[in-house]
Amino acid sequence: MTLPHQKPVLGIIGGSGLYEIDGLENIRWEKFKSPFGEPSDELMFGQLDGVQLVFLPRHGRGHRLSPSTINYRANIDILKRAGVTDIISLSAVGSFREHLPPGTFVIADQFIDRTFAREKSFFGTGMVAHVSMAHPVNARLGDWCQSACERLDIKMQRGGTYLVMEGPQFSTLAESELYRQWGCDVIGMTNMPEAKLAREAEIPYCTVAMVTDFDCWHPEHDNVDVAAVINVLTQNAGHAKELVRAVAKKMNDRPAICPSGDDRALDTALITHESAREPTILKKLDAVAGRRLQET
Repeated sequence: MTLPHQKPVLGIIGGSGLYEIDGLENIRWEKFKSPFGEPSDELMFGQLDGVQLVFLPRHGRGHRLSPSTINYRANIDILKRAGVTDIISLSAVGSFREHLPPGTFVIADQFIDRTFAREKSFFGTGMVAHVSMAHPVNARLGDWCQSACERLDIKMQRGGTYLVMEGPQFSTLAESELYRQWGCDVIGMTNMPEAKLAREAEIPYCTVAMVTDFDCWHPEHDNVDVAAVINVLTQNAGHAKELVRAVAKKMNDRPAICPSGDDRALDTALITHESAREPTILKKLDAVAGRRLQET
């Protein structure tokens, strides 16, 4: 479990088009088991400029898994078991804004969760918890990603709302127009419940949403074409790997205790009385909630 004095370890969750990280040294793939089921893949461990990094291909190598069939709970659970202290999530998205064309990176700071077919919490009957999601993205990590984009001259927007749809189909035109009216900036299929679970696991989390298309609202892009998306994905992947290298260097400056409190999110979240807690669910929570459960 993550402790304040633990050595910083950067976790990278790679989305569509990003299945590995270049430049890692001492690479090894390791299989982790989770009480929440089968994760997307093994974890790749390596060092990047002296910083420990753990990479997880969200869809599995070869892109085997659709957004709805990813086991998000198992993925976050094994990252916690691997000692990850911070997560950068790299995700392909569509844009709802003319000023956010393909190739732009959006460091999202808010989400609207429209998914419905996924397990969204580690907690439940026998151990109930309610974490705050008012500010779902870690500001420190967002600052680091913004600084990296500026240094690398990557077109970027700091802040924005990411609409998470269930998929795997793309939006209808009516949906796309509705989400624009809601004030959303980008749309994707994977960052929920991923961000919620990272918060429950007390791992600071940041999304870098990489724009591949204009969804279907744009008059010149009335259909999302997979071939065109893949072409932009390839370009974005190169920038994403540069960003990871830049952010990894900042891990040496990571504070022992996160100023935002994301690494202590369970301090005020557990509500089930000790006498009513179910031992079987507590056993499953040994990694994600071990720090807090040991204190109660």
